[in-house]
Amino acid sequence: MAKPESWRLEVENYPFQVVVSTRYQDLDVMGHVNNVAMAAMFETGRIHFHHSLGQHPRDKGVRWLVAAVDMAYVNEAHFPEDMVIASGFGRIGTTSWHIYSAAFQDDECVAVCDTVMVARGPEGRRIIGDDIREMMQAHFAKPDREG
Repeated sequence: MAKPESWRLEVENYPFQVVVSTRYQDLDVMGHVNNVAMAAMFETGRIHFHHSLGQHPRDKGVRWLVAAVDMAYVNEAHFPEDMVIASGFGRIGTTSWHIYSAAFQDDECVAVCDTVMVARGPEGRRIIGDDIREMMQAHFAKPDREG
């Protein structure tokens, strides 16, 4: 991932936030939250984001699967400060969508994460339904159009 666009570094550009606690065991030998722990925090944020929407069509045999994850570290993250994981939708395709997330500690962005999700059903790829698409569009991450 290239250096994130400046709008990605502001928590108010994401429609959803959840607090995730850091743990002592998340630290690397340099005293920073390590990359594996950061990936887990983004996963926790993504799951809470999806749950907050309440729209998963599980009853139709549809699964939402992770196809790709791309993270960029912006600043150091430390224990014991909590992490705020902020998320919103990015591009929405026919059978896949992007979730843009950012991790904040003490009001400073420490990392960003782009996740590509795909919809799968019993027959393979599943087209995103109009009801789900409408819900997603209401929860876009908002880029700063002025700069």
